Amino acid sequence: MNILYNPSVRRENHEEKIEKMKKLASLLAVILITGLAGIKAAPHCEVPCGIYTDHLRIELIKEHIMTIDKAMKQIEALSAEDEINYNQLVRWIDTKEHHANLIQETVKQYFMTQRIKPVDPADEEAYDKYILQLTLSHKMLIYAMKCKQSTDVKYAEELLVITEKFETAYFGPEEHDHMHDHEHGHEH
Repeated sequence: MNILYNPSVRRENHEEKIEKMKKLASLLAVILITGLAGIKAAPHCEVPCGIYTDHLRIELIKEHIMTIDKAMKQIEALSAEDEINYNQLVRWIDTKEHHANLIQETVKQYFMTQRIKPVDPADEEAYDKYILQLTLSHKMLIYAMKCKQSTDVKYAEELLVITEKFETAYFGPEEHDHMHDHEHGHEH
């Protein structure tokens, strides 16, 4: 009997092929799901969800600045040692870069794209506030970049000053002062 024309053998081959295809499909599904799990979410959505935590974003930026400042000091200290620990040095450089990138992402994607709204230039007071917020946002981006390019802590210090100016321009002096007092345990 010729095996090529045996219907039972062909049925087994067909069933084996289906099982192999199911296994392959399962494997592809696992690979796809695993790959998607590694995708990072943006700091906030661009859907008008109405859930904004502007104060938290500012506090996170300040925390990133403190981390950058510490990283700069660690990089300088490690670089000055007789036997340089390159593993630690690289880790601190990566930390500094990462936190500067997070600042830039928050400023661009959260504040500039979603929260700072264009206004009519005819409304001079609102337009001046808008231009001030954009200018300070741009300076924050520049100083975050300068922090990536250097280990001079003056850039982190200036970034903090600009961030605090942005905070005042964004929230207004009253709310900024109120938040500042709560950070230091003062009550109005």
